[in-house]
Amino acid sequence: MQETKKHLLTDWLPTTKKEVKIRGWEELDVILFSGDAYVDHPSFGPAVIGRILESYGLKVAIVPQPSVNDNLQDFEKLGKPRLFFAVTGGCMDPMVSNYTASKKRRDKDAYTPNGDKGFRPDYATSVYSKILKEKFPEVPVLIGGIEASLRRVTHYDYWSDKLLPTILDTSKADMLVYGMGEQPLREIVELLQKGVPFSSLKNIKQTAVLINQKEEKIPVVNDWEDVEINSHEACLADKKIFASNFKTIEQESNKLKARRIFQKIGEQLLMINPPFPTMTEAEIDGSFDLPYTRLPHPKYKKRGPIPAFEMIKFSINIHRGCFGGCSFCTISAHQGKFIASRSQESVLKEVDKVANMPDFKGYLSDIGGPSANMYQMKGKVQSICDKCVAPSCISPVICSNLDTSHKPLTDLYQAVDKHPKVKKSFIGSGIRHDMLVPEFNKNADAKELDAYTEEVMTKHVSGRLKVAPEHTSDPVLKLMRKPSFKYFHLFKKRFDKINMKKRLNLQLIPYFISSHPASEVEDMANLAAETKDMGFQLEQVQGFTPTPMTVATVIYYSGYHPYTLKPTRTPKTKKEKEDQHKFFFWYKKENKDWIRNTLNKVGRQDLLQKLLPENNSWQKNKKAKAAKHTFDDAIPFNRRKKKVSRAPKKRNR
Repeated sequence: MQETKKHLLTDWLPTTKKEVKIRGWEELDVILFSGDAYVDHPSFGPAVIGRILESYGLKVAIVPQPSVNDNLQDFEKLGKPRLFFAVTGGCMDPMVSNYTASKKRRDKDAYTPNGDKGFRPDYATSVYSKILKEKFPEVPVLIGGIEASLRRVTHYDYWSDKLLPTILDTSKADMLVYGMGEQPLREIVELLQKGVPFSSLKNIKQTAVLINQKEEKIPVVNDWEDVEINSHEACLADKKIFASNFKTIEQESNKLKARRIFQKIGEQLLMINPPFPTMTEAEIDGSFDLPYTRLPHPKYKKRGPIPAFEMIKFSINIHRGCFGGCSFCTISAHQGKFIASRSQESVLKEVDKVANMPDFKGYLSDIGGPSANMYQMKGKVQSICDKCVAPSCISPVICSNLDTSHKPLTDLYQAVDKHPKVKKSFIGSGIRHDMLVPEFNKNADAKELDAYTEEVMTKHVSGRLKVAPEHTSDPVLKLMRKPSFKYFHLFKKRFDKINMKKRLNLQLIPYFISSHPASEVEDMANLAAETKDMGFQLEQVQGFTPTPMTVATVIYYSGYHPYTLKPTRTPKTKKEKEDQHKFFFWYKKENKDWIRNTLNKVGRQDLLQKLLPENNSWQKNKKAKAAKHTFDDAIPFNRRKKKVSRAPKKRNR
């Protein structure tokens, strides 16, 4: 078992010229600029990229949250790198970090010490990249991370309410790495180390570049197929044309043998190369096994805790990717549809490292991933997956070729809990409850699903199990690529059965989304009525936020479903969004009159009766009370029940 190690400043990647000199370095190979504070942890993308580059033998420094409001000295303080600048906006799109769904500036930034705001500019990747290109025009700039990844092609930007071109155009960067960066970075570095000029790196998988067709030739790769989507200018002119692009983009992003995508932007040509195959177990283990300190850089000690780090400090990420393909979610667009799972040995090695941290109290906050229960799941016959273009493996039904066995995950939980310093391991990531329902997951062993559910409920939650049915309307759920709400009812039955059998007294907390494309006011009223009937008083709710690279965002902007090109309505005005949200909180006094008036207007007294029965039966209640008073008056005084006031009993002390 590991000894607790006292860290030295050199255990982190250098962030200042002084720290570079301590290492005895005269020149840096790569300088990485990040919109997040520097936390040296495998859950923080900038740290992963820094450590990966370091593992290739490079001298790497990181400049976290450089100031863009002064003389820009942060961009010059470390000089020029030998190979390239790397730029990322951080672990979240900066616009999601900076603004709420209603476009109000957030009070806190979870990736900044003390949650302080103002340390990350809007559109950080473009801002940083343009500054670097102005100051060092001869040095290549490579952009990556979720902001760059999801904005790699013409996309709708909710915060400016505009259709924007690829971020390569707005950032002036030389190359974009999309998705998880380990594999493309390895190839880029290998070629640069051999003396290949950066400008010649055109045919590396999982990268995108802009080509000036007057000056450059399109590189030929014999075993790649090509597809051209509608130009940026055509998308600006016609929303339906923009929508039609997305089907190709999403399908090629999720294919194991994808085509190279081309898109014209003015006189330039965007070229998006196919992705790498899903990382092998050895590759993903290698990424997680790098020498992270798992701590924020010491420079932040006096500035306060970093909220995002505090949340995941004692958590373990066991896999990447998600085959759910939800139409409002960007996980598969960035991490991929196919699951890359770590070995049990790698996970247990990290558990041991966490368990030996000085302030570890015995509780792991999460053993999970993008979806907690997809660990080790993959196609039974790989050749079937190789040809698949479906964006989801579990919608509208679970693919018969998908191995959904939960046994490896149950075994992993039990192995983690055997560690002598682990008192309890929690599952904080979202669980796909639909995969635990035998009526939906027909290929799985029902006993195995129950064993997993019971394992989670009895050992890995604290009072509440959170799941995300998202809606109750089947048409809305179909568009979301989520199963019918009837499967949530079935899951709740199994939950209640285990809850009673084990006397756990757990709460089931469902998450829902309002104002999603195809969701009407009546759908939200139905949602409120059905969940009330099930005994829920909703609290975990959110409004739909359009983010680049999702079906739902394309519908929000264009009004068309990208797969059918049929018109699809979305609540867009402030009033429409507020009205939908009110139904979540039907029980609040200030919403009751509005709900009564709204449902009476649309002729849905049936829903009103379910939600607010006291409003419909007010006169009956009044008459009943009056009758009760009359009856009471007729009862002889000495036979009426009296309230008896008793003094509290004295306790022996």
